[in-house]
Amino acid sequence: MNVSKVLIIGGVAGGASAAARLRRLNEHIEIILFEKGEYISFANCGLPYYIGGDIKNKADLTLQTPLGFKKRFNIDVRTFNEVTAINKDEKTVTVLNHNTNETYEETYDILLLSPGAEPIRPNIEGINLSRVFTLRNIPDTYRIKDYIDNFVPKAAAVIGGGYIGVEMAENLVQAGLSVTIVEMQNQVIAPLDFDMASILHNELERNGVTLKLETALEKIEEQGSSLKVVTNKGVFNTDMVILAIGVKPETKIAAEAGLKLNQRGALIVDDNMKTSDDFIFAAGDAVEVTDFITNEKAVIPLAGPANKQGRIAADNICGIKSEYRGTQGSAILKVFNLTASSTGITEKTAKRLGLNYEKSFTVSASHAGYYPGAEEMFIKTIFDKETGKILGAQIVGSEGVDKRCDVIAASINFKAAVSDLTKLELCYAPPYSSAKDPVNMAGYVAENILNGISKIFHYHDVSSLPKDGSINLIDTRTKGEYMRGHIDGFINIPVDSLRERMNEIDKSKPVYIVCQVGLRGYLACRILSGYGYDCYNLSGGYTLYKEIIK
Repeated sequence: MNVSKVLIIGGVAGGASAAARLRRLNEHIEIILFEKGEYISFANCGLPYYIGGDIKNKADLTLQTPLGFKKRFNIDVRTFNEVTAINKDEKTVTVLNHNTNETYEETYDILLLSPGAEPIRPNIEGINLSRVFTLRNIPDTYRIKDYIDNFVPKAAAVIGGGYIGVEMAENLVQAGLSVTIVEMQNQVIAPLDFDMASILHNELERNGVTLKLETALEKIEEQGSSLKVVTNKGVFNTDMVILAIGVKPETKIAAEAGLKLNQRGALIVDDNMKTSDDFIFAAGDAVEVTDFITNEKAVIPLAGPANKQGRIAADNICGIKSEYRGTQGSAILKVFNLTASSTGITEKTAKRLGLNYEKSFTVSASHAGYYPGAEEMFIKTIFDKETGKILGAQIVGSEGVDKRCDVIAASINFKAAVSDLTKLELCYAPPYSSAKDPVNMAGYVAENILNGISKIFHYHDVSSLPKDGSINLIDTRTKGEYMRGHIDGFINIPVDSLRERMNEIDKSKPVYIVCQVGLRGYLACRILSGYGYDCYNLSGGYTLYKEIIK
């Protein structure tokens, strides 16, 4: 393909990375990047942290300026220039210059679309009031920050409990506001399962955030100096509202040009990031991707995939064969003193698809327990029951969550099984890990389940366990731990006393064991199994149980 001129619509992750890669590959292509706003490359993931005060300098949000892009990459960046139409047959675009209010045409050999996604604004009363904000770009950020600084609101409502909603809640609390999250689902952070999200619910509430789950916004009304937020479950007053309901692909001009879109309005592209038109490529939040695990089509607006897609599109434009292998949804989030991460599919997805899966919960110390500062880390591993292939993982903890999830994400990318996690040789020193890293431990536990060495039951099974004496219910923690809190119906036989008190356990009945995190329960089951008992261990132990069951 003989390419001398490339037009790019939209900057940030997809467009800016494509532009830079194009120039690195070809010094002579004419590259024009159109951006309808002022900023072509900014840290959109960092916007909430400027509002909360962690990022103090406005300039730190801008990763690259038009002048810097021109000097370094010789790219013609045209801010405040909005592409209003794509003319496929003529291979031109129509552009509105907002500075001069003039319209002009620009030709192209190749067009690359990176329009991103726009916040969803439902058609309800009060959604356009001046104290109702969305957060997508730098001007949005300045509006919210200026309102807080100038009017000193005391309370804020965040509509939506996704990544942006939860990040905004934390940063608004940090800015001194009382915060309420309104979420239609029964949990925050949809890429987590309810059990792991429950740990975040506890952390949000510990830090003063009010959660209104399974609650739908119906309207917003002015009420004197405050706003009245009306939901299907009642009314409350606040001083400002942040809409964080979600985003949708910004593909209006692509649709008008006749490019193929999916039902959600995302651009359909092939593995080379080419659209239904041979001369138009696309990257970023506006494109449909393939789920790496399930091979289903999806829309997953994340910065990492957008950057990779921009690079891949540029490679193919320049004749370098490059394919996008799909998105596995690896993501991470700070929630006050906790970090939550996920990669691959959730149990919800595995269940919806009818996969033959199993799950395990492990609770490990973030580093060696004898070194000061070790914190609990909850890991949920989802794997194929027959092959052991890792399907997904979710991790919540306060330290070292990122590197553990990255290791599992890389393992999934190479189609590893849980047994492969046991073989990984990971960096160890007491301040950073244990000789058996939490990732290794997740692998050991899952491998034992697959091999039949360990039988488990889960927190959601506890309520259905019969309390009529037809099964043995044993708590193997110390007496002190047991007295501080236990599950009704479980009797206390500490694991170290198990052999001499085995006569208290009816061998003709199954034994269900609970301990603090699952380790002593596993040891107890191995002891009892050695004597012919049929034993089941509570995955994740009492620690996980008390985080989820209220």
